[in-house]
Amino acid sequence: MTTNKVFKKAPEHKQRQWTQSWYEPALKSLDAFLEIRKANLRKINRDEKNAAVTKHEFLEMLINEHRLTVYQAGEIVASLIKANKILMYGSFIYEMPKVGEL
Repeated sequence: MTTNKVFKKAPEHKQRQWTQSWYEPALKSLDAFLEIRKANLRKINRDEKNAAVTKHEFLEMLINEHRLTVYQAGEIVASLIKANKILMYGSFIYEMPKVGEL
């Protein structure tokens, strides 16, 4: 039988640091995905500002591209939302507007 004493849990600040260390790679992957969506919108003469990715697609991309677990990818996405690094409306993730675009 396995008990909780067998598994050592990292301190909370270490877990937070690990999650935050994935911000840049995750945002780069999201930007690449959004560029594809923007190009598709340009082809049909639509506004590029409407480019969005579903949360499920973003999680799947993190899992496949970066070899993360579903839990880790979910933690990264949740942390990005809390840190106002990405904008989520419903199940869609949008690029955060630049300072001058507000």
